[in-house]
Formats: sequence, C-alpha cells, structure tokens
Amino acid sequence: MSDASSGESDPREEIMDATYSALGEHGYADLTMQDIADALGKSTSLLHYHFDTKEELLVAFIDHIMAEFREEHGPNEDLPPEERLREFLDMWVFEPDEDERAALHLALLEFRSRGPFNEAYREQLVRSDELLRGTVEDILRDGIETGVFEPVDPESTARMIVATLDGARTRQITLDDAEYTPTIRNELAAKIVDPLLADASDDTGEEVEEDDEP
Repeated sequence: MSDASSGESDPREEIMDATYSALGEHGYADLTMQDIADALGKSTSLLHYHFDTKEELLVAFIDHIMAEFREEHGPNEDLPPEERLREFLDMWVFEPDEDERAALHLALLEFRSRGPFNEAYREQLVRSDELLRGTVEDILRDGIETGVFEPVDPESTARMIVATLDGARTRQITLDDAEYTPTIRNELAAKIVDPLLADASDDTGEEVEEDDEP
C-alpha cells in the first residue's frame, strides 16, 4: 500500500494499511474490527472514531484502493499507449510466493460476493469495474488518435480485456493455478495487443514501399 512519509502520519491512511494487512491475514468473512485494530496496533475506539461499522470501513477501503490505482495507473503522457496497455496486463499477474497479495485478492473476491446483497458494496464494485474499463478505454483511444493502434471499438475491447483478466485472476486464486493468469496475459498480448499495432511493415519487419507506376 502507501509508503510512510516524514511528518505526522494520517490516521485514516494507517487504518487503510492495517485493513490491507488484516484482510490478507483473515479474509473477508472472518474479518473483525478487532483484527484491523490489532494490525494497526491501536484500540478499536480509534477505528470507530472514523468509521461506525466494518461495512463503512471496507467501503472506504475499496475507495482507497481505487484512488491508489488512479494515481499509479492514470494517464502518463510520457509512456506510449502500447507500453501503458502492456503494463495494465502485467498488473494482473502476481507470483506464487506473493502470499499476502493472493490472500488480499481472495478476500476481495469474498467482498464481491456480497455485492448482490449490499448496496454500498455494490456501488463500490460498479465504480471499480468502471475505473478498470475506463483506464483501458482511455489507452485505446489515445493509441487510435495517435495512429499507434488500428481503429477498434474502445468500449467493447476494454470490456473484453478486463473481463478476461478478471476471470483469469479469479481462477488463479480460487484453484491455486499460478500459471493461469500469466498464460492469459501472454495470450492477450499476442492476440489483442500485437494485432492492434498499426505497423506499416511486412512480415520481415521491413517497411513496405509502394511500387512506382510504370
């Protein structure tokens, strides 16, 4: 999560970091305010000062994750669209030894399962999905406008990319298949990203020159 900085610490930021750790250790279903307080090293009274319920805290946590995602993966004019799109694919891959990250994703999957029964959760999940798809749509539109990508429908292409990666990661964390997400990432790169490139070259990589009229 966030890095500590000099000066006074932000209590809500510390609570978010503690929530990250507690979710990874206990999962969503078994998570309590006491678990988060223990990870924070403070009493639950501090948590209740900022959040009335665990539900309210977790809604804020998802909002916090989205804010960090926007900061880390927002528009970067210094990077070409192709590189930004490949980085987005890479973001979904985590190594087998990243136990804390895998546990967090599993906890978030449990969180998502409550969406149909909890309006506050559902609203955050909808926002999260829109953020992911919107990020890819922006990359695609930028690439099309600058001539890097062939013209495609940004909305449908982004929807397909995000849904594919989401399904791959879900399979990895629920079935303990460490190779599945990297495999899907590579297939998306080969079957979606590579064909998108507007490259005026032949199969040998040399520029194609038009024949002069006789």
